[in-house]
Amino acid sequence: ALVDENSVADWVALPGDRVLLLAGDAVRFPEGQDVAAVLPELMKVFAGRFAVAAVPRDSEDAVARRYGSQRWPSLLFFRGGHYVTAIAGMQDWDVYLQGVEAALRMPTSRPPTIGIPVVSQSPSTGAGGCH
Repeated sequence: ALVDENSVADWVALPGDRVLLLAGDAVRFPEGQDVAAVLPELMKVFAGRFAVAAVPRDSEDAVARRYGSQRWPSLLFFRGGHYVTAIAGMQDWDVYLQGVEAALRMPTSRPPTIGIPVVSQSPSTGAGGCH
């Protein structure tokens, strides 16, 4: 599948685990082509465990900003519309196997975007400050 900045949220919200490929500019990041070649092999090893979509180059920057990805190439993992983790750069096969297995087991999390989550605490608890 191909998704862009307008369709990515709907695609990652579909059921199951989902992986987005941000390959990056082929001239600046030639290893992106290697990751694109490895991804079908990972799909074979983890048959039926996740769906894959690629992001066209002209949408990659917007999608990367949305999910806090700062390195190309990257595989971004999602479950039920929520961010899970990323595997950035070209990796050794064993690193990919371990990384994908871990990603498929770990809970969802907050994307590493800029910003600090603010937690409010009721004044009646007697605690002051942020926690």
